[in-house]
Amino acid sequence: MKLRFTKMHGAGNDFIVLDATQGPLALSPAQYRFLADRRFGIGADQILIVEPGSSERNTDFTYRIINADGGEVEQCGNGARCFARYVHDQKLTGKTRLRVQTMLGVIEPELQDDGRVTVDMGEPILAPEKVPFNAAGLTPKLVNGCELWPLPLANYPVDVAVVSMGNPHAVTRVDDVDQAPVGETGPQIESHERFPKRVNAGFMQLVGRSHIKLRVFERGSGETLACGSGACAAVVAGIRLGWLDSIVDVDTRGGRLTISWAGIGHPVMMTGPAATVFDGEIDVPAL
Repeated sequence: MKLRFTKMHGAGNDFIVLDATQGPLALSPAQYRFLADRRFGIGADQILIVEPGSSERNTDFTYRIINADGGEVEQCGNGARCFARYVHDQKLTGKTRLRVQTMLGVIEPELQDDGRVTVDMGEPILAPEKVPFNAAGLTPKLVNGCELWPLPLANYPVDVAVVSMGNPHAVTRVDDVDQAPVGETGPQIESHERFPKRVNAGFMQLVGRSHIKLRVFERGSGETLACGSGACAAVVAGIRLGWLDSIVDVDTRGGRLTISWAGIGHPVMMTGPAATVFDGEIDVPAL
């Protein structure tokens, strides 16, 4: 089967974008894994699928996200920006502000005059059981009224703030993000028994009250060059812990994102780049 695709990236977090507005895609998890494979396929952190919206829900498009391991997930902030750039550049819409249905709700990405895209990521979910995180039997440290949960690992414990941006995140503070043992600790946090749906593990270094550095070991994809929802979760955690102001530049290994949050009851806003790398066609084997 021949399949047309567009390769994109948002701050180095790279995606394969597939247009399913004219009909559904019937791809298996194994075929998605093939597409995401960097040696035998196209290569990507995630695959984004563009589907029609719903007049009943007043949405322009539906947005599905498939991880490199073939599993579908709820949210991807960098992907949302690429999604908005894609449908505009492919002339699937003339709008600059969109209503897009995701697995967990509606997001509203907006293209800016400077080429960046802003996404209303919705309100963060902070109740541990809704992240979901099993806090039974744990006693958190309280910092500025916010919980830091002790998480035992194979070699040493870490303290994590748990936040959902539609997908689960565990954020830990490190002194030097470049020296942080992301490859060793990330997989342990991702698959920790306290997170029944696994979790994205964020490692945050404070540079100043309006500036952090961040690395994220993503659930189902491993460490990526940037994670938009991870940047949102890290800033929300940092603000609640009293470490950060309401507008924060987040430096990832792939580029800079700007996150703003006015506090409880308000959505998290994310602004950053979205770029097309190339278009192509690939033969997808029957797997």
